[in-house]
Amino acid sequence: MTWTIWLSLLLACVVISFTPGAGAINTMSNALTQGWRRSLWGVLGQQAALVVHVVIVAAGVGLLVSRSPLLFEIIRYAGAAYLIYLGIRLILARPEGDASELASRSREHAWSLFRRGFWVNLLNPKAIVFFLAFVPQFIRLDRDPLPQYLILIGTVMVVDVLVMWFFFAAAAKPFRRYTRHARGQRVLNTVFGVLFVAVAGLLMFVH
Repeated sequence: MTWTIWLSLLLACVVISFTPGAGAINTMSNALTQGWRRSLWGVLGQQAALVVHVVIVAAGVGLLVSRSPLLFEIIRYAGAAYLIYLGIRLILARPEGDASELASRSREHAWSLFRRGFWVNLLNPKAIVFFLAFVPQFIRLDRDPLPQYLILIGTVMVVDVLVMWFFFAAAAKPFRRYTRHARGQRVLNTVFGVLFVAVAGLLMFVH
């Protein structure tokens, strides 16, 4: 991969990562409820899903998904259903209590954050179709594909971690003070729950 191609890849990754979506909403929600540092586990889960997407495209399965309306619809509705589930769970979540009670509450396990981030990104068939169009622009078939795929995956992951953790998660930090009170928790849970449901609606109805 030449420097010119890599710089084009880098720019494309930055633009893609800054585009708000379910991953950004999940990251901000985690930063609010678990703190900025622990939100990294969710971000890492999202990166694992991105790796799976690239592997799927490289293996040719992505082409099968893009050409099979039934398979695409199944994955699409499964992804939307999972986002709706997350949204409703947030909306119905009971506030943890005031500051004295919050000080003693248990933290969500890192694996739980990782797993949710993974499924949020994985259950998005449009991501597979996107990578199907995105990846060939930066992979030369006349050269060994493995080093090129490793560079592509590494670039995508590093950029996305930096954007998700240092931009979206950091952007949520000023609102964390509202989680110290039951009313603030309820409002923020409702806002992010509605955002998850809204993204699910886009996934289902915007083609």
